[in-house]
Amino acid sequence: MIKRCFDIIVAAVALILCAPVLAAVAVAIRLDDGGPVLFRQERAGRRGRSFRIHKFRTMRVAPGSAVTSDTDDRITRVGRFLRASKLDELPQLYDVLLGHMSLVGPRPEVRRYVDCWPPVARWRILSVRPGITDPASIAYRNESTELARAPQPEEYYLSVVLPRKVEMYVRYVETRSFLGDLLILARTLQAVISR
Repeated sequence: MIKRCFDIIVAAVALILCAPVLAAVAVAIRLDDGGPVLFRQERAGRRGRSFRIHKFRTMRVAPGSAVTSDTDDRITRVGRFLRASKLDELPQLYDVLLGHMSLVGPRPEVRRYVDCWPPVARWRILSVRPGITDPASIAYRNESTELARAPQPEEYYLSVVLPRKVEMYVRYVETRSFLGDLLILARTLQAVISR
């Protein structure tokens, strides 16, 4: 209950304080290519229930891989800045308010990647709310750059990156604490500012 109350208070305050930034980003996305401002996608949430995650749209609406490297030509000019600054993640504060996500927790994946997790790990990871940030998010904050160096980005993600993330997700779930979450939030802010 403490974690959930903390999530609600911080998400609500952050949305209010960031309202001018949210508005400016929305206008910039619209002016850039005239497409929709938000990107919504089905993700696996707590207990495996699906929910629609909200992010600022950083890519043109076009078919392609679910993983994105820095060289993906679908990324818009504004999108490149939003991805680098992590501002594209701000709308997920709304998902936190709705109760679909937490500030800290394993990042929510699309269903087809969740299906690649080992069954025991899947059960453990999906026992908690997914989060905006976690230790894997910090460790892989430059994931798109790493994927850009791979000849087959999605294959590399599935065979190398995803298994490492699953290990980190499970470790987080098994050792999580409120103090630990505060430290992860502090490290996340430090990582974002240092960029």
